[in-house]
Amino acid sequence: MIEIKGLTKSFGNKIVLNDLNLTIPSHTIFGLVGINGAGKSTLLRILSNAYDKTSGEVLIDGKPVSDVESKKNIFFLPDEPYSAHSETVNSLLDFYKIMYDFEKETFIKYVKLFKLDEAIGTNYLNANISKFSKGMKRQLLICIALAIAPKYLFLDEAFDGLDPLARLTFKKIILERMEETEMTVIISSHSLRELEDLCD
Repeated sequence: MIEIKGLTKSFGNKIVLNDLNLTIPSHTIFGLVGINGAGKSTLLRILSNAYDKTSGEVLIDGKPVSDVESKKNIFFLPDEPYSAHSETVNSLLDFYKIMYDFEKETFIKYVKLFKLDEAIGTNYLNANISKFSKGMKRQLLICIALAIAPKYLFLDEAFDGLDPLARLTFKKIILERMEETEMTVIISSHSLRELEDLCD
């Protein structure tokens, strides 16, 4: 369970989140909907401990998000995922394997469902990620996230860059993965229509 109590976040004189109180039950898909600049990304970054809060309290399973055990249970996929210029799919997988339990067979299954292996080529594990389109990068990281199956999965603008078929595939597999695991998912979007048939 995620508990947010009196959360405020400021950047200089600009208040982005002001006295936010929210409880998100475990094993649910929770949608954050709002216009650009509403604070959705800021909230997800605080929940994943990428940003410090200005004041208030954020607890995951009763522990602060800064707690080492809390961090191991969280996977955050930002709107603009970073990748080094020469990074390959294999080197990215090696990076995530250091921090998380990673199911390679599950990853390969999702790559095939998204047809990424067809789009990139059979030697996709050695492909340079910097040459991928935004949608391909996002699909790749969704496959990694679902292969990790963290207790808490935070997706910022999850559908951005995905074509209509990829969006349908994403919705289907995230629901299937939630049935198999105890994942709690928070998805942000500026479009209510993208989330209304997915969220609890």
